[in-house]
Formats: sequence, C-alpha cells, structure tokens
Amino acid sequence: MTAPGAADLSHAWIVTDLDGTLVDRNLGLVPRSVEALSRYRARGGTVFIATGRNEESATPYHRELGLDTPMILYNGARITDPLTGERLLDLDLGAVWPPLRDLVLPALPEGVGAVGFSGGDAHVLRDAPVLADYARRDRIVLLGDPPLDRPPTKVMLISDGQAPDRPAELVTVHCPDALLVRSEDTYLEVLPPGAGKEAALRVLAGRYGMDIARIAAIGDNPNDTGMVRLAGLGAAVGDGHPQVLKAADIVVAPCSEGAVADLVERILDGPLP
Repeated sequence: MTAPGAADLSHAWIVTDLDGTLVDRNLGLVPRSVEALSRYRARGGTVFIATGRNEESATPYHRELGLDTPMILYNGARITDPLTGERLLDLDLGAVWPPLRDLVLPALPEGVGAVGFSGGDAHVLRDAPVLADYARRDRIVLLGDPPLDRPPTKVMLISDGQAPDRPAELVTVHCPDALLVRSEDTYLEVLPPGAGKEAALRVLAGRYGMDIARIAAIGDNPNDTGMVRLAGLGAAVGDGHPQVLKAADIVVAPCSEGAVADLVERILDGPLP
C-alpha cells in the first residue's frame, strides 16, 4: 500500500462510496472523477473505496482505479487487503443468523428476495424476480444454498417496491441486535452488530494512525451517512438522499457530473465557488 497520507494536503485520505457516487447508473466509473482522483494521488493523497458490494463485485473498480489500498466491503462488515488477501476486519451475523433464517426469511412478503454473503460468494436464500436485476447490476453470480459452517457476513433483502417497510419491521422484531441500512430505496441490508462504514473507517484510521480530521468521505445513500458525518470533511453527492445531504459539510455535483472530482478540487484548490 502507498504511504497513508500526504503532509501538504488538508485531507490526506479520500474514502469514497461506489454506486451513485463514483459509479454512475450505467455501472461505469465517472471519467471526470477518475481523473481527479489520479491528480489527488499524484499529490500524495490516499484513496479508499467503501461499498456494500463484495470482493467479486468491487475488485474490478478497485483495479480500474489502480488502487493498492484495503477495501471497505459489505457496508463495513469486512475490510480486505486485495494485495495480500488479509482481512483487516471480518464480522458475521453470528447470533442474528438463526432467527433471521428461521423467522424472518419465511415471513417475507411475496416479491422480496434474499441473498446471503458467505466467504466471497453470494447465495440465494429466498428467490424472487428482482434478484436477476440485482445480480446484473452488481456483476455477481448468485449461487445456491450457502455453506452452514458459519453465519453469513450479511444478508441483502431486495424488494420489488410493493411492501418496502415490512422486511425492516420483521428484522427489527426478530433480530433487534442487527444493524439495518438502506443502500437503495429497495435494498435493505442486514449487517452484524458493530458493522457500518463509519465503524470500518475508524478501524482503518486506527490501523494506519490517521487523524479522522484529515479524512474526507463522500457518499449518496443512507448507508453512507455515518461515514460522511464522521470524516473531517464529509461530502454528499448532489442528487443523493436527503439524509446524507443533511449530514454533510458540503454538497457537490451529481454523480454523473463528477461528484468526487468536486471533492478533490475542494481539497487541492480550496473551497468551491
């Protein structure tokens, strides 16, 4: 990994979400933002990605950006060093898993699919038509029944939009210790206690001795809120969720117009006009 920070930058790290922040609706990295991150790294800055995706789904973007830094995955349930394969953080659902499996999944409304992530794989726990689009978007292969030797890292509940609140109600009743985050309007993620992008960012900062005040973070959806609020400079994507906009220090351009580039320019050149 490159040096963890640059002495002459006000914010030595940028931690960026992928979907809706650095990756547009066509599933491609936004060119203006990619170029800006390259300039930032040339000045000695360090870039991390923080995403709800798993290794299979996030690694192609990490490679395209030319990064050598650990990745925050599964919305902060895991931190993986892609160069060594070492897991710097590796949580699973633990005691949350049995009631989730036995009480929540069978009671989900029709049209809600469930995917469990175990190891580096994604397994269908409850099939639904919406899963095909989810797999296409995240560029993952959905497998059959997961191995039973350990609980999953996380479970994704994907709705067709007909009963958006019912899955959360079920999890709250039967799995009160689980962390629930929304990464899209129809995506509800069931995470281990103690997970989250904010918690994972604290782990990374502690590992490398980086002052939180010198970290900039950017995101667009509710699952990014804690990370954006924690960072010394928190940025919200201009067309992001109101919750993130409220938590951020600054609001930048929409994703497709170069949200991350605006953040980089703020750091390298001073406040935006």
